Amino acid sequence: MTSTDLLGLEGKVALIWGGGQGMGEASATMLGKAGCKLAVVDFHAGRTEAAVARLTGQGFSAVGIVADITSEEDVTRATAEAESALGPLDIMVSIVGASIFKPLMDVTVEEWQRDQDLNLKSAFLSSRAAARSMRARGAGGAIVLVNSVSGLTSAPYHAPYGAAKAGLQNLVRSMAVEWGGQIRVNAIAPGSIITQRLPKLDSEDHPDSPYQKRIPMKRRGTIEEIGKGVLFMASDLGSYVTGQTLAVDGGWMSAWLFDAPSEGGKPEKLAD
Repeated sequence: MTSTDLLGLEGKVALIWGGGQGMGEASATMLGKAGCKLAVVDFHAGRTEAAVARLTGQGFSAVGIVADITSEEDVTRATAEAESALGPLDIMVSIVGASIFKPLMDVTVEEWQRDQDLNLKSAFLSSRAAARSMRARGAGGAIVLVNSVSGLTSAPYHAPYGAAKAGLQNLVRSMAVEWGGQIRVNAIAPGSIITQRLPKLDSEDHPDSPYQKRIPMKRRGTIEEIGKGVLFMASDLGSYVTGQTLAVDGGWMSAWLFDAPSEGGKPEKLAD
């Protein structure tokens, strides 16, 4: 049996929200290597086009779609466009999320709602659209969403994000129960990952950096390692896994990685 046979993804159609960069593009790349046909969705047209060019340059079958995952109309349209271009949907991955970083006392209602929309509403809309398509044709499928360690523990100074991600964990479980006869639903919870939003700092390069020492695996994770987690959940390797949130965090959840804040100050933040 080849590695491709083991994964069971050859010829499958995968829709990747947030696939225009970072963890989303890395996830698309992993799925492409496993034989999937890829629909890459991002709200930024230039980013979408560039990601598709990189993916097709590697020999993968990929199309790009520009859409806003917080818009029900856009989500319905993008799902239909992906299926029109590539065929019936087998896998949906959403690597979409963002957060503010400020004291909860200073968070505005608009900022709170933005974090709920980007991190929780987006998962609901994209998952429901994918599940409707999968169930309409009586087929199975896999849905993989991005959570965060901030949704699994406290989230000082980005509480709206942590609350939304905590809600996502429950949503994953509920969808897994409701759709469990046909569709597996899981999530990946990244720890501190080197991305465009959280680039690697020069001070972190040194092996004796205090930052590195406090993460049990002594380093930050890579976007490729998140892609590997997505690949596991989407593939036959995870065929009996549903309703789960897998921390891909280098041991983050086994350690307390915040400094106690000084009076009126902020803790040193080591996660996204």
